[in-house]
Amino acid sequence: MRQRLAMTVAGTVQGVGFRPFVARLAGRLGVAGWVANTGSGVALEIEGAPDALARFRRALVEEAPPLSTISHTTGRPLPAYGDTGFVIRGSAPQDRADLPRLPPDTAACGACRREVATPTARRYRYPFTNCTHCGPRYTIVTALPYDRARTSMRDFPLCPACAAEYADPDDRRYHAQPIACPACGPRLELSTSGGQVLARGDAALRRAAAALRDGLIVALKALGGYQLLCDARDERAVQRLRARKRRAAKPFAVMVPALGAAAAWVEISAAERRLLLGPSAPIVLLRRRTRTGAVPPPAPAPAVAPGSPCLGVMLPTTPLHQVLLQDLGFPVVCTSGNLSQEPIAIGDREARTRLAAVADLFLGHDRPIVRPLDDSVARTIAAAPTLLRRARGYAPEPLPLVTATQRVLAVGGHLKSTVALAMDRQVLLSQHLGDLDTAPARRAHQRAIDDLLAFTGCTPELVACDLHPDYATTAVAEHLARRWAVPLVRVQHHHAHVAACAAEHGLAGSVLGVAWDGTGYGADGSVWGGEFLRCDLDAGSYQRRAYLLPFGLPGGEHAVRDGWRSALGALLAARELEPPVARRALDRLRLPARQRTLLEAVAASPGLAPRSSSVGRLFDAVAALLGVVRTNRFEGEAALALEDAATCAMRARRRECVAAYPVPLRDHDGVSVADWRPMLLEIARECERGAAVEWIAARFHASLAALVAAVVGAQDAGRVVLSGGCFQNALLTGWVCRALQAAGRTAYVHRRVPPNDGGLSLGQVAVAAARAAGAGVARGAC
Repeated sequence: MRQRLAMTVAGTVQGVGFRPFVARLAGRLGVAGWVANTGSGVALEIEGAPDALARFRRALVEEAPPLSTISHTTGRPLPAYGDTGFVIRGSAPQDRADLPRLPPDTAACGACRREVATPTARRYRYPFTNCTHCGPRYTIVTALPYDRARTSMRDFPLCPACAAEYADPDDRRYHAQPIACPACGPRLELSTSGGQVLARGDAALRRAAAALRDGLIVALKALGGYQLLCDARDERAVQRLRARKRRAAKPFAVMVPALGAAAAWVEISAAERRLLLGPSAPIVLLRRRTRTGAVPPPAPAPAVAPGSPCLGVMLPTTPLHQVLLQDLGFPVVCTSGNLSQEPIAIGDREARTRLAAVADLFLGHDRPIVRPLDDSVARTIAAAPTLLRRARGYAPEPLPLVTATQRVLAVGGHLKSTVALAMDRQVLLSQHLGDLDTAPARRAHQRAIDDLLAFTGCTPELVACDLHPDYATTAVAEHLARRWAVPLVRVQHHHAHVAACAAEHGLAGSVLGVAWDGTGYGADGSVWGGEFLRCDLDAGSYQRRAYLLPFGLPGGEHAVRDGWRSALGALLAARELEPPVARRALDRLRLPARQRTLLEAVAASPGLAPRSSSVGRLFDAVAALLGVVRTNRFEGEAALALEDAATCAMRARRRECVAAYPVPLRDHDGVSVADWRPMLLEIARECERGAAVEWIAARFHASLAALVAAVVGAQDAGRVVLSGGCFQNALLTGWVCRALQAAGRTAYVHRRVPPNDGGLSLGQVAVAAARAAGAGVARGAC
């Protein structure tokens, strides 16, 4: 007795070889029918003996392709038609019952890498080699269902050899939509900034390699946009790139031909190795090796990451990078193709215009990039990998969110911006979009919103944004809410941080959130950043249960760059306790007498010196007091230097217990206030005694970890969520987690979503969805 079954499969099942897998599985089990992509997943009908259908349904889940993720399946019986074969049908774009899911772009798989490196292979040295297991997806798709006709490969007709592979069920390129070869696929072109073509095809690649050997800067069109490359060993080339890109000191990432060379100058753990070699292949921040002599070649030049204890390392992610790095045999700087504070360039004309003064040559190709996508960045924190920038290899993989019963758009923050869209109890989180300080960056942010809505076919029922009235994203959210006539939900910055981490872990109920960062607009209009929030995740509400004692920031926003301003404000606040110690510490800042007098007067004015509870600014103050970093040349430079100093101390004195400085908790109207002033004064006294800077830095970190444990104990919190940019600090986060675990508490840290402002849009969605669900709101006030 034959039976027939109609099925739908939701999840990441397009662009991962799922339909070819279904067809092969049907052939193996003797099952007839068909399979097709739909607007929200895969639909299929299968016909055969009952036991064969049962085996098919089990194997469909158990043997699914490695890049796929099945969220759920449905099935209903149909009359048997008498089918005798199995086919892959054309796609059905009309329905969109679930949130559409497309896999991220992934690094070249082992089979494709071997093929590109084999002289007798048809795709030897071909830069656009891919298969169903790897290659471009998100950066080439224009609409769903995912078929070649709806990608930027639609203008490259298949040659007979590729067409045969595409149609062969036993080939790994069976229905691989980006399939290409030298005969029918995209081609490289090396040109000047004025558009003069110097070489094409493999000759273009070889001439680009020669230019890099000669110390030139090459703009390379990669998967998600242009990248700027230069010889990482060449100090002059790197300095020239810094000057042209207007990036004074922020570390560059380095692409290496193989991990073997990098292991000579950075430490690589087993987890970090898996990250680098995995399909997502992000940039991984690796700690430099401590050496007494010269670092063996081919070591990166000092200008690559000046003064940084870590080096961002990545492997070739595409066959184009693979062949180029094989030809070179040395590491290259690989950084986004943009000027500082601008979005990455993706169009050929756009790149030549915006990067004409940066790159000497342009290695482009004729495959259009549909949407920009930077490289992801990860770091090992608390013994596991954590994303610091979520982009290539991860976006746009959705995250589950059980409270998202409505369609919610969140526009994120001002720095490290992302946008998020919730529907069908899931959230699509965009790729990293960067800071919104420039008009091009704000236009890129708007395009990301438009792209997300077009991709999903969704019209939001709620819009969420930050509480800050002057963020560019706030104005965008206000405009969209008016345009769609839907409620606007404003979410406090640190509440969004906690909600993002909680959403990532699927938490519900009540948690204590520790939200520590540099700057966030507080509910009272002041600058928050050292917050302990009791959050009701189901209601989307919070209470501020503890915070750092606020201090003035003379010059306001200028204190973000000038850490000595934070030190001045903090020491003036501490002067109330011990004037002589604070006065001598102020002298250590070595400010000119007139400037100091003026700034002390400024510090007394709330309008000129806004008060802040920020842990990030406290890091800046301590770094300036210790003489480690007085002025941040890039965001977080002082905190990174303090973490490095403390880590060095622990490595040198690993058996010695680290005593915390005093940070007493004082009650203020039922809320605990952490008084850091005794700690800062003790640090000042230790400086006078000549104590090692590294050891003071270690004690500072220990004090912050002890503070978290003390507040958690006082609040009797069982579940603690750690979020905010300060928890990118691996040493601090590790110590906090150990202190909480020793006290029997459960600590949750970010893994798949950045702890920095890149996670704000997820938190905004989570809070807005929870408030709407709790209020039963569909289209009304929220």
